[in-house]
Amino acid sequence: MSVSRTPYRFLFAGGGTGGHLFPAVAVAEKIKSLIPEAEILFVGTKSKIEGRVVPQLGYKFKSIWIKGFSRKINFENILFPLKVLVSIIQSIFINMKFKPNVAIGSGGYVSGPAIFGSSVFGAKIILIEQNSYPGVTTRLLEKYADEIHISFEDSKKYFRNSEKLLLTGNPVRSSINLINKIEALGKFNLSQEFKTLLVLGGSLGAHSINEAVAKMIKKFEEKKIQVIWQTGSNYIEKYKNLNSNFTKVFPFIDDMNSAYSACNILLARAGATTIAEVLNLGIPSILVPSPNVAENHQYINAKSLSERNATILIEDKNLNNELSEKIFSIIFDSKKLDELKKNAIALAKPDAAEVIAKNAIKYARAI
Repeated sequence: MSVSRTPYRFLFAGGGTGGHLFPAVAVAEKIKSLIPEAEILFVGTKSKIEGRVVPQLGYKFKSIWIKGFSRKINFENILFPLKVLVSIIQSIFINMKFKPNVAIGSGGYVSGPAIFGSSVFGAKIILIEQNSYPGVTTRLLEKYADEIHISFEDSKKYFRNSEKLLLTGNPVRSSINLINKIEALGKFNLSQEFKTLLVLGGSLGAHSINEAVAKMIKKFEEKKIQVIWQTGSNYIEKYKNLNSNFTKVFPFIDDMNSAYSACNILLARAGATTIAEVLNLGIPSILVPSPNVAENHQYINAKSLSERNATILIEDKNLNNELSEKIFSIIFDSKKLDELKKNAIALAKPDAAEVIAKNAIKYARAI
Protein backbone atom coordinates (compact mmCIF):
# COMPACT_ATOMS: atom_id res chain seq x y z
CA MET A 1 0.00 0.00 0.00
CA SER A 2 1.52 3.33 -1.06
CA VAL A 3 1.73 6.24 1.39
CA SER A 4 0.15 9.45 0.06
CA ARG A 5 2.39 12.48 -0.02
CA THR A 6 1.49 16.08 0.62
CA PRO A 7 0.99 18.12 -2.55
CA TYR A 8 3.09 20.83 -0.93
CA ARG A 9 6.72 19.96 -1.69
CA PHE A 10 9.24 22.78 -1.88
CA LEU A 11 12.89 22.51 -2.83
CA PHE A 12 15.19 25.34 -1.75
CA ALA A 13 18.63 25.89 -3.24
CA GLY A 14 20.98 28.69 -2.31
CA GLY A 15 23.98 29.12 -0.11
CA GLY A 16 27.70 29.52 0.11
CA THR A 17 27.07 32.57 2.29
CA GLY A 18 24.47 33.59 4.82
CA GLY A 19 23.33 36.28 2.39
CA HIS A 20 22.08 33.58 0.03
CA LEU A 21 20.93 31.10 2.67
CA PHE A 22 18.92 33.12 5.19
CA PRO A 23 16.41 34.64 2.74
CA ALA A 24 15.57 31.06 1.71
CA VAL A 25 15.23 30.05 5.36
CA ALA A 26 12.90 33.03 5.95
CA VAL A 27 10.61 31.85 3.14
CA ALA A 28 10.76 28.22 4.29
CA GLU A 29 9.78 29.27 7.81
CA LYS A 30 6.83 31.25 6.47
CA ILE A 31 5.66 28.34 4.29
CA LYS A 32 5.80 26.02 7.33
CA SER A 33 3.78 28.49 9.40
CA LEU A 34 1.11 28.66 6.68
CA ILE A 35 1.17 24.98 5.62
CA PRO A 36 2.52 22.88 8.52
CA GLU A 37 2.32 19.66 6.48
CA ALA A 38 4.57 21.07 3.73
CA GLU A 39 7.65 19.02 2.83
CA ILE A 40 10.78 21.14 2.53
CA LEU A 41 14.17 20.08 1.21
CA PHE A 42 17.29 22.23 1.05
CA VAL A 43 20.04 21.50 -1.46
CA GLY A 44 23.51 22.87 -0.85
CA THR A 45 27.12 22.00 -0.14
CA LYS A 46 28.33 20.31 3.03
CA SER A 47 31.37 22.54 3.43
CA LYS A 48 29.52 25.88 3.41
CA ILE A 49 27.19 27.57 5.91
CA GLU A 50 24.09 25.71 4.69
CA GLY A 51 25.68 22.36 5.51
CA ARG A 52 25.87 23.38 9.17
CA VAL A 53 22.84 25.63 9.64
CA VAL A 54 20.07 23.86 7.69
CA PRO A 55 20.20 20.56 9.65
CA GLN A 56 20.33 22.56 12.92
CA LEU A 57 17.08 24.26 11.91
CA GLY A 58 15.44 20.87 11.41
CA TYR A 59 15.09 20.86 7.63
CA LYS A 60 16.04 18.00 5.33
CA PHE A 61 19.30 18.62 3.53
CA LYS A 62 20.97 17.07 0.48
CA SER A 63 24.44 18.03 -0.65
CA ILE A 64 25.88 18.31 -4.14
CA TRP A 65 29.52 18.60 -5.20
CA ILE A 66 29.43 22.06 -6.79
CA LYS A 67 31.94 24.73 -5.81
CA GLY A 68 32.29 28.27 -7.14
CA PHE A 69 34.80 29.28 -9.80
CA SER A 70 37.73 31.01 -8.13
CA ARG A 71 39.04 34.27 -9.56
CA LYS A 72 42.52 33.02 -8.68
CA ILE A 73 44.21 30.36 -10.79
CA ASN A 74 44.19 27.10 -8.84
CA PHE A 75 43.63 23.35 -9.18
CA GLU A 76 39.97 23.66 -8.10
CA ASN A 77 39.19 25.59 -11.29
CA ILE A 78 40.43 22.69 -13.41
CA LEU A 79 37.80 20.51 -11.73
CA PHE A 80 35.05 23.11 -12.12
CA PRO A 81 33.46 21.71 -15.34
CA LEU A 82 33.47 18.20 -13.84
CA LYS A 83 31.90 19.45 -10.61
CA VAL A 84 29.16 21.23 -12.55
CA LEU A 85 28.37 18.08 -14.54
CA VAL A 86 28.35 15.84 -11.46
CA SER A 87 26.23 18.38 -9.53
CA ILE A 88 23.66 18.48 -12.35
CA ILE A 89 23.42 14.68 -12.32
CA GLN A 90 23.13 14.67 -8.51
CA SER A 91 20.45 17.37 -8.70
CA ILE A 92 18.44 15.42 -11.26
CA PHE A 93 18.41 12.36 -8.98
CA ILE A 94 17.49 14.49 -5.94
CA ASN A 95 14.60 16.07 -7.86
CA MET A 96 13.52 12.72 -9.30
CA LYS A 97 13.16 11.33 -5.78
CA PHE A 98 11.73 14.40 -4.00
CA LYS A 99 9.43 15.54 -6.83
CA PRO A 100 9.10 19.21 -5.78
CA ASN A 101 6.05 21.18 -6.92
CA VAL A 102 7.98 24.41 -6.53
CA ALA A 103 11.72 25.11 -6.44
CA ILE A 104 13.03 28.33 -4.90
CA GLY A 105 16.54 29.51 -5.74
CA SER A 106 18.10 32.20 -3.57
CA GLY A 107 21.39 32.61 -5.40
CA GLY A 108 24.93 31.39 -5.11
CA TYR A 109 26.52 28.83 -7.39
CA VAL A 110 24.79 25.92 -5.62
CA SER A 111 21.38 27.04 -6.82
CA GLY A 112 22.28 26.59 -10.50
CA PRO A 113 22.35 22.78 -10.84
CA ALA A 114 19.60 22.22 -8.24
CA ILE A 115 17.10 24.64 -9.80
CA PHE A 116 17.92 23.44 -13.30
CA GLY A 117 17.20 19.88 -12.10
CA SER A 118 13.82 21.03 -10.75
CA SER A 119 12.93 22.66 -14.06
CA VAL A 120 13.64 19.40 -15.91
CA PHE A 121 10.84 17.74 -13.90
CA GLY A 122 8.35 20.56 -14.42
CA ALA A 123 8.51 22.27 -11.04
CA LYS A 124 7.50 25.92 -10.88
CA ILE A 125 10.61 28.06 -10.40
CA ILE A 126 10.88 31.08 -8.11
CA LEU A 127 14.13 33.02 -7.88
CA ILE A 128 15.13 35.44 -5.12
CA GLU A 129 17.75 38.06 -5.98
CA GLN A 130 19.10 39.97 -2.98
CA ASN A 131 21.56 42.27 -4.72
CA SER A 132 21.09 45.35 -6.85
CA TYR A 133 23.29 43.79 -9.54
CA PRO A 134 21.98 40.24 -10.07
CA GLY A 135 24.38 37.36 -9.64
CA VAL A 136 25.56 35.18 -12.51
CA THR A 137 23.47 32.21 -11.37
CA THR A 138 20.25 34.22 -11.24
CA ARG A 139 20.86 35.59 -14.71
CA LEU A 140 21.56 32.10 -16.08
CA LEU A 141 18.39 30.72 -14.49
CA GLU A 142 16.15 33.59 -15.62
CA LYS A 143 14.78 31.68 -18.62
CA TYR A 144 13.58 28.81 -16.39
CA ALA A 145 11.91 31.08 -13.81
CA ASP A 146 8.21 31.72 -13.41
CA GLU A 147 8.88 34.59 -10.99
CA ILE A 148 11.97 36.56 -9.97
CA HIS A 149 11.71 38.51 -6.73
CA ILE A 150 14.12 41.44 -6.58
CA SER A 151 15.14 43.71 -3.70
CA PHE A 152 16.16 46.85 -5.61
CA GLU A 153 14.37 48.85 -8.30
CA ASP A 154 17.78 49.23 -9.96
CA SER A 155 17.89 45.48 -10.68
CA LYS A 156 15.20 45.60 -13.35
CA LYS A 157 17.50 46.82 -16.12
CA TYR A 158 19.68 43.70 -15.87
CA PHE A 159 16.93 41.21 -16.75
CA ARG A 160 15.59 40.36 -20.19
CA ASN A 161 11.98 39.57 -19.22
CA SER A 162 10.46 42.30 -17.06
CA GLU A 163 7.14 40.44 -16.81
CA LYS A 164 8.74 37.91 -14.44
CA LEU A 165 10.03 40.58 -12.05
CA LEU A 166 8.45 41.45 -8.71
CA LEU A 167 9.93 44.14 -6.44
CA THR A 168 9.33 42.19 -3.25
CA GLY A 169 12.39 42.92 -1.12
CA ASN A 170 14.84 40.58 0.57
CA PRO A 171 13.14 38.13 2.97
CA VAL A 172 14.16 38.48 6.62
CA ARG A 173 13.52 35.85 9.27
CA SER A 174 10.63 36.70 11.58
CA SER A 175 12.90 36.15 14.59
CA ILE A 176 14.88 39.31 13.72
CA ASN A 177 13.28 42.19 15.64
CA LEU A 178 13.99 44.93 18.16
CA ILE A 179 13.68 44.59 21.92
CA ASN A 180 13.71 47.12 24.76
CA LYS A 181 16.83 49.30 24.42
CA ILE A 182 17.65 49.41 28.13
CA GLU A 183 17.33 45.62 28.34
CA ALA A 184 19.54 45.24 25.27
CA LEU A 185 22.25 47.51 26.65
CA GLY A 186 22.14 45.55 29.91
CA LYS A 187 22.93 42.32 28.06
CA PHE A 188 26.22 43.89 26.95
CA ASN A 189 26.81 45.51 30.34
CA LEU A 190 26.64 48.97 28.77
CA SER A 191 25.10 52.23 30.00
CA GLN A 192 22.00 53.95 28.63
CA GLU A 193 23.70 57.31 29.30
CA PHE A 194 26.07 57.04 26.34
CA LYS A 195 25.78 56.58 22.59
CA THR A 196 26.53 53.11 21.21
CA LEU A 197 28.19 52.05 17.96
CA LEU A 198 27.67 48.52 16.64
CA VAL A 199 30.46 47.19 14.37
CA LEU A 200 29.85 44.16 12.13
CA GLY A 201 32.21 42.73 9.54
CA GLY A 202 30.58 39.40 8.84
CA SER A 203 31.16 36.07 10.56
CA LEU A 204 34.83 35.92 9.52
CA GLY A 205 35.45 39.64 9.90
CA ALA A 206 36.45 42.62 7.78
CA HIS A 207 40.14 43.54 7.93
CA SER A 208 39.84 47.19 6.95
CA ILE A 209 36.90 47.92 9.25
CA ASN A 210 38.64 46.23 12.18
CA GLU A 211 41.85 48.18 11.56
CA ALA A 212 40.00 51.50 11.36
CA VAL A 213 37.96 50.83 14.52
CA ALA A 214 41.05 49.74 16.46
CA LYS A 215 42.75 53.06 15.67
CA MET A 216 39.72 54.96 16.99
CA ILE A 217 39.09 53.10 20.24
CA LYS A 218 40.76 55.76 22.41
CA LYS A 219 38.81 58.53 20.67
CA PHE A 220 35.57 56.62 21.23
CA GLU A 221 36.29 56.35 24.96
CA GLU A 222 37.23 60.05 25.17
CA LYS A 223 33.90 61.00 23.60
CA LYS A 224 32.02 58.45 25.72
CA ILE A 225 30.95 56.32 22.76
CA GLN A 226 30.36 52.67 23.62
CA VAL A 227 31.26 50.02 21.05
CA ILE A 228 29.79 46.56 20.47
CA TRP A 229 32.36 45.05 18.12
CA GLN A 230 32.08 41.80 16.20
CA THR A 231 35.62 41.31 14.94
CA GLY A 232 34.93 38.01 13.19
CA SER A 233 36.55 34.70 14.09
CA ASN A 234 39.67 35.48 12.05
CA TYR A 235 40.50 38.61 14.06
CA ILE A 236 39.42 38.01 17.66
CA GLU A 237 42.91 37.11 18.88
CA LYS A 238 44.29 40.37 17.51
CA TYR A 239 41.70 42.65 19.07
CA LYS A 240 40.36 40.91 22.20
CA ASN A 241 42.80 42.89 24.38
CA LEU A 242 40.80 46.06 23.51
CA ASN A 243 37.81 44.77 25.47
CA SER A 244 36.89 47.24 28.23
CA ASN A 245 33.97 48.89 30.04
CA PHE A 246 33.29 50.96 26.91
CA THR A 247 34.26 48.42 24.25
CA LYS A 248 32.78 44.93 24.08
CA VAL A 249 34.70 42.67 21.70
CA PHE A 250 33.25 39.42 20.31
CA PRO A 251 34.29 36.97 17.59
CA PHE A 252 30.62 36.57 16.67
CA ILE A 253 27.34 37.93 18.06
CA ASP A 254 24.57 35.35 18.29
CA ASP A 255 21.98 37.68 19.81
CA MET A 256 21.59 40.14 16.95
CA ASN A 257 18.24 41.38 18.27
CA SER A 258 19.98 42.77 21.35
CA ALA A 259 22.90 44.14 19.33
CA TYR A 260 20.63 46.01 16.91
CA SER A 261 18.43 47.26 19.75
CA ALA A 262 21.36 48.57 21.78
CA CYS A 263 23.02 50.62 19.06
CA ASN A 264 22.47 54.19 17.90
CA ILE A 265 24.30 53.54 14.64
CA LEU A 266 25.72 50.54 12.80
CA LEU A 267 29.06 50.29 10.96
CA ALA A 268 29.10 47.27 8.64
CA ARG A 269 29.76 45.75 5.26
CA ALA A 270 26.96 46.13 2.71
CA GLY A 271 25.87 42.51 2.44
CA ALA A 272 22.32 41.91 1.29
CA THR A 273 21.16 40.36 4.58
CA THR A 274 22.60 43.22 6.63
CA ILE A 275 20.88 45.73 4.36
CA ALA A 276 17.52 43.94 4.60
CA GLU A 277 17.74 43.90 8.39
CA VAL A 278 18.82 47.57 8.51
CA LEU A 279 15.82 48.56 6.41
CA ASN A 280 13.27 46.41 8.22
CA LEU A 281 14.40 47.55 11.67
CA GLY A 282 15.20 51.16 10.74
CA ILE A 283 18.81 51.05 11.93
CA PRO A 284 20.86 54.19 11.09
CA SER A 285 23.95 52.88 9.35
CA ILE A 286 27.33 53.56 7.81
CA LEU A 287 28.00 50.95 5.13
CA VAL A 288 31.49 50.12 3.83
CA PRO A 289 31.14 47.80 0.81
CA SER A 290 33.65 45.01 0.54
CA PRO A 291 35.93 45.52 -2.49
CA ASN A 292 36.48 41.76 -2.68
CA VAL A 293 33.05 40.52 -3.80
CA ALA A 294 31.91 39.41 -7.24
CA GLU A 295 30.77 42.17 -9.59
CA ASN A 296 31.16 44.80 -6.85
CA HIS A 297 27.57 44.12 -5.81
CA GLN A 298 28.00 45.44 -2.25
CA TYR A 299 28.94 48.88 -3.56
CA ILE A 300 25.96 48.89 -5.90
CA ASN A 301 23.68 47.84 -3.01
CA ALA A 302 24.95 50.57 -0.71
CA LYS A 303 24.93 53.24 -3.41
CA SER A 304 21.27 52.54 -4.10
CA LEU A 305 20.47 53.22 -0.42
CA SER A 306 22.84 56.18 -0.14
CA GLU A 307 21.19 57.93 -3.08
CA ARG A 308 17.92 57.72 -1.14
CA ASN A 309 19.54 59.03 2.06
CA ALA A 310 18.88 55.72 3.83
CA THR A 311 22.52 55.06 4.75
CA ILE A 312 25.94 56.71 4.76
CA LEU A 313 28.27 55.17 2.18
CA ILE A 314 32.05 55.08 2.69
CA GLU A 315 34.18 53.33 0.11
CA ASP A 316 36.73 50.95 1.60
CA LYS A 317 39.64 52.93 0.15
CA ASN A 318 38.42 56.07 1.97
CA LEU A 319 37.71 54.39 5.30
CA ASN A 320 40.64 55.77 7.31
CA ASN A 321 40.13 59.31 6.02
CA GLU A 322 36.36 59.53 6.40
CA LEU A 323 35.23 57.23 9.22
CA SER A 324 36.10 59.42 12.19
CA GLU A 325 34.33 62.49 10.82
CA LYS A 326 31.24 60.53 9.75
CA ILE A 327 30.74 58.74 13.07
CA PHE A 328 31.30 61.79 15.28
CA SER A 329 29.13 64.05 13.13
CA ILE A 330 26.21 61.60 13.01
CA ILE A 331 26.07 59.70 16.29
CA PHE A 332 25.37 62.86 18.32
CA ASP A 333 22.98 64.32 15.73
CA SER A 334 19.52 63.08 16.67
CA LYS A 335 17.95 64.76 13.64
CA LYS A 336 20.30 62.96 11.23
CA LEU A 337 19.80 59.62 12.99
CA ASP A 338 16.02 60.00 12.76
CA GLU A 339 16.32 60.91 9.08
CA LEU A 340 18.36 57.80 8.29
CA LYS A 341 15.93 55.65 10.28
CA LYS A 342 12.86 57.13 8.56
CA ASN A 343 14.32 56.71 5.06
CA ALA A 344 15.48 53.16 5.77
CA ILE A 345 12.03 52.10 6.96
CA ALA A 346 10.47 53.73 3.87
CA LEU A 347 12.52 51.38 1.67
CA ALA A 348 11.83 48.28 3.76
CA LYS A 349 9.74 45.39 2.48
CA PRO A 350 8.87 43.63 5.76
CA ASP A 351 6.37 41.26 4.16
CA ALA A 352 8.81 39.89 1.55
CA ALA A 353 8.99 36.39 3.04
CA GLU A 354 5.20 36.15 3.27
CA VAL A 355 4.67 37.37 -0.32
CA ILE A 356 7.10 34.79 -1.74
CA ALA A 357 5.77 32.01 0.48
CA LYS A 358 2.16 32.64 -0.55
CA ASN A 359 3.11 32.72 -4.22
CA ALA A 360 4.98 29.43 -3.84
CA ILE A 361 1.96 27.86 -2.11
CA LYS A 362 -0.32 29.17 -4.88
CA TYR A 363 1.84 27.44 -7.50
CA ALA A 364 1.86 24.20 -5.51
CA ARG A 365 -1.94 24.22 -5.27
CA ALA A 366 -2.27 24.76 -9.01
CA ILE A 367 -0.20 21.70 -9.93
